[in-house]
Amino acid sequence: MKIAVIGTGYVGLVSGICYAELGHAVVCVDKDPYKIATLQGGGVPIYEPGLEELSRRGVAAGRLRYTHDLQEAVRGTDLVIIAVGTPPLPSGEADLSYIDAAAAEIADALDGYAIVAVKSTVPVGTNERVRDLIRARTAVPFDSVSLPEFLREGSAVRDTLEPDRVVIGADSPAAAERIAELHRPLTQKVMVTDIRSAEMLKYASNAFLATKISFINEIANICEKVGADVAEVAAGMGLDRRIGPAFLGAGIGYGGSCFPKDTRALIQIAGHVEYEFKLLRSVVEVNRDQRMRIVRKLETIFGGELRSKTIGVWGLSFKPNTDDVRESPALEIMRHLVDSGVRVRAYDPIATPSFRGLFGDGGVVWCDGALEAASGADALCLLTEWEEFARIDLRRLQETMRRPILIDGRNVFKESDLAGTAFIYYSIGRPSLNQGIREEMPILQY
Repeated sequence: MKIAVIGTGYVGLVSGICYAELGHAVVCVDKDPYKIATLQGGGVPIYEPGLEELSRRGVAAGRLRYTHDLQEAVRGTDLVIIAVGTPPLPSGEADLSYIDAAAAEIADALDGYAIVAVKSTVPVGTNERVRDLIRARTAVPFDSVSLPEFLREGSAVRDTLEPDRVVIGADSPAAAERIAELHRPLTQKVMVTDIRSAEMLKYASNAFLATKISFINEIANICEKVGADVAEVAAGMGLDRRIGPAFLGAGIGYGGSCFPKDTRALIQIAGHVEYEFKLLRSVVEVNRDQRMRIVRKLETIFGGELRSKTIGVWGLSFKPNTDDVRESPALEIMRHLVDSGVRVRAYDPIATPSFRGLFGDGGVVWCDGALEAASGADALCLLTEWEEFARIDLRRLQETMRRPILIDGRNVFKESDLAGTAFIYYSIGRPSLNQGIREEMPILQY
């Protein structure tokens, strides 16, 4: 099949490269000259394990190429995939201007029957909007389908090649069957539904997972007060097949390009049909508050006065194995620390350049290693669960810091890891491990 993918963000780039890996002829299109130059030069503009190797292999085999010329890419194709961004507007609604622009250009480029699939996460009714925009500009026949993605950054290649399921929303049975055949080498779990249900399914899935995260974080906060261990609670909950263990890791909340954007967008979608999504509003509120528990704990330790303290920060991306820092908890936490007069020393294995681009340089020392970030620190905050941090020698870390205070926002360390150290340790929802840190603990004096 000849495929044109419009947009080379996480969704479009990973999808296009993986379709080429399956043997299809793929052209990936983007207006950003930097992205196209990087891709044509053999690199990839995002950090995603395994992606660069697959890209080079596809290009070398002649199955994959990159261009900024949408018109040339669309002509003669069997399938056009729209995978452009839908960033949030100030209201929380999805900005569909890139979708509209792509639809108009596709309409002008179509020179024969093709299937136009929207893979971007879009509000219910957007595929019909795209269909109407294209029909208004061309008489060339085409079919419109919804093809929502369910990728996780950091494991997007595996999620594409080994998906849990493929969802296809279509009005045309013939178009649905062609898209199903495209994906059957990957999985037999192909669900065909109407277009609006497919659009809604994507939002509902992300909203449910975000709810699961906020729920376990609320349980963790109660565990701290009653003396229970959230890790044990979550393990027991996860054994129930109706619940399952995924997304039950307590911490400082979710971030990234999907959950924050999609939860707010779904609240707006509900509002437009005069329905108040009270549960999801609470999920968003819980998540916003959860990340600030790190700051409140530091304020408790230092008697409410953080000025002139040196705080090390481990982890800037919203999750490990990605350089994506959009909506990362580290952004809000570090802004608060810097505004409070803290000297911040920060390190991330991959995401520092991306983070600095959003955050700026004021009040932060950007470090090249984990121990360098902890050097001379009055406390250390672990905000992203990179494997590198889990392997650290805690005794050596203790010697590096001014005071052995470790705030573990991702529950990386176990009791056995802390044995033989003098760390004052705080984790999320595990009071038995929180050595020396309680709400009523005495203030540390200098």
